[in-house]
Amino acid sequence: MQLVFATHNRNKLKEVQVLFPKEIELLSLEDIGCMDEIPETATNLEGNAIIKANFVTENYGYPCFADDTGLLVDALEGAPGVYSARYAGEQKNADDNMDKLLLQLDNQTNRSAHFKTVIALNLKNEQLLFKGIVQGVITTQKKGGKGFGYDPIFMPKGYDKTFAELPISVKNKISHRGKAIQELLAFFKNHNHAIK
Repeated sequence: MQLVFATHNRNKLKEVQVLFPKEIELLSLEDIGCMDEIPETATNLEGNAIIKANFVTENYGYPCFADDTGLLVDALEGAPGVYSARYAGEQKNADDNMDKLLLQLDNQTNRSAHFKTVIALNLKNEQLLFKGIVQGVITTQKKGGKGFGYDPIFMPKGYDKTFAELPISVKNKISHRGKAIQELLAFFKNHNHAIK
């Protein structure tokens, strides 16, 4: 079965591909000829995930899942949240985003934050939502060369390393996206007929 993961992000695709059973071939937006930047106009993560999944299903006819992820920082009342990817501007530069966040948390004692991922799955005229959350803290400086996005400044609860320092196998088990994907995979496992 072919299933589209509505992303242009190759890192994200690779991270997720290893978790899927062999019967499911994951395709990216490029693989189906979709070069559009799908507008994320919703005010919450759920809404954006649904917009992206619906765009692919309606325009390309594939079963599809899309995710939207936000970093929610307690001291900033949940910011950057739905604007995480473009926090420092439309250029969507991870370093600029991290620099802005670190600057805003300068002298802040409360550095608690959590990542939240919402996945919208469109399959056989049905839409399902899956969620994953991981608690942690924002570090005072960037550490590690793995991962992407805010990984170098997010230290998950119970660990003394950032996401960017942890092996991908560990990150996949404990991360927000990992948890949401596990929920999605459990759905496919329990609904074997959905794959065929």
